[in-house]
Amino acid sequence: MFDASIAERLLQSINALNADLRGQTKMAMVIVTLKIMPEDPELSLEDLKTKAEEIITNFEGKVQTTKEEPVGFGLKAIVLSFSVDESKGSPDPIAEKIEALEGVKSAQVTMVSRALG
Repeated sequence: MFDASIAERLLQSINALNADLRGQTKMAMVIVTLKIMPEDPELSLEDLKTKAEEIITNFEGKVQTTKEEPVGFGLKAIVLSFSVDESKGSPDPIAEKIEALEGVKSAQVTMVSRALG
């Protein structure tokens, strides 16, 4: 009554479908907001933005927005939002590399959220 060849063909079909699905699985994109505090109000924010954007791009991120946010006493922070594939893991290594740039007092991730759509 039980035909082993039918069971074998069914198992082969299931394995083939699983292999196809594994190739189609994608991680979500995340939107990261990063706040960069320079050490000095005289520091060129444009140069700092360019260097930070380069670090983000090397991490395979895509910069969405950049803005300057007044902090006080002439000091302005740079706030960057960028998207990156969730499979890249934590955005903390990006913040650490930016924080290591000359003239940067701190760089911290202020928000991470999944992109919808």
